[in-house]
Amino acid sequence: MGGGTDPGWGAVADAFARNFTDHGDVGAACAVVVGGRTVVDLWGGAADGGAGRAWTADTLAITFSTTKGVTAVVCNRLIEQGRLDPDAPVARYWPEFAANGKDGITVADVLAHRAGLADCTADLTLAQICAVAPVVDALAAQAPNWEPGTAHGYHARTYGWLTGEIVRRVTGGSLGGWFATELAAPLGLDFHIGLPAACEPRVARLHPPVADAELQRLIDAAMADPDTLMGRVMSGPAGRFRYDDMWNTRALHATEMPSSNGIGDARSLARLYAACLGPVDGFRALDDATVDRATEIRSQGTDRVLGMPTAFGLGFTGPAMLPPGVGPRSFGHAGAGGSLGFADRDAGFGFGYVMNQMQLGMTGDARTETLVRAVYSALG
Repeated sequence: MGGGTDPGWGAVADAFARNFTDHGDVGAACAVVVGGRTVVDLWGGAADGGAGRAWTADTLAITFSTTKGVTAVVCNRLIEQGRLDPDAPVARYWPEFAANGKDGITVADVLAHRAGLADCTADLTLAQICAVAPVVDALAAQAPNWEPGTAHGYHARTYGWLTGEIVRRVTGGSLGGWFATELAAPLGLDFHIGLPAACEPRVARLHPPVADAELQRLIDAAMADPDTLMGRVMSGPAGRFRYDDMWNTRALHATEMPSSNGIGDARSLARLYAACLGPVDGFRALDDATVDRATEIRSQGTDRVLGMPTAFGLGFTGPAMLPPGVGPRSFGHAGAGGSLGFADRDAGFGFGYVMNQMQLGMTGDARTETLVRAVYSALG
């Protein structure tokens, strides 16, 4: 195990070590930032379990939907700057989006998973999807999956293309590029939406979930069933996505998918979320009023896609979708397989965890639960 903790934070190091012995971690990193100071920065295990490549201080990992929280910071910073109005129709910024009855969909609807565009219905190749423009054009042209604003449903992938195009129309550049310049650079973050080629050798190899073969077959079938909305959303567009080795390819690392393919380290997540609470090295990502607005729950109840209760603010999930025991004013986002980034406004910390061994679950797993309990134990 590499890295370390400040005095009084040893319980987190112990929990991190237990994740390897008790909870199946192969390679991982965890960080906690309190009041702008990094008190936990740990890494360990193998970046590639098959090849034996060690996880080092600069190893990066794909974070799946933990990326959505990073994207939410981008969008809410633009809202704070007055460049983006959450209550404005998306078509104000992206006129083509108004087609097929979508003229009333607001930016807030997109961020809170209420836009009714969870399923991109176009028959696109993976190459077209990675090119971004074809899938964006398809979403602009298609009709909603349900009447916008009447229900919410998890926009597993389309959240990223929708927010990405809104940001492009507002800033003139890509969401990943704006994040790199306006947030990652001042905070010293090693997190990327659209991974530069030079960073590719540092990416940990993703290991798909290990489960009973029959259970895995049933889950795979449900996640890819074209006859269900959930199956189309989780595997789409056009059934092109699975949680397998496709996520180890350069094509899926290089494209910008602000819902799913953020690649970075744990300390970057912890620093970014801490910077939503107060200055980190003199830079603050979001002010208090912006965080108030961003974390107000706008969608809650049974999710039309997932069929389970979910709750969303302007891009962030609330405590109900974070590991048990987080504070009541916590916000952030978890990712498929186990990654997590969040902040606790009352306790005053930012947290990040990334790994390469996926595990089954929608909102975290035993590893993050173990780490989060240790963090609160250390805080007293």
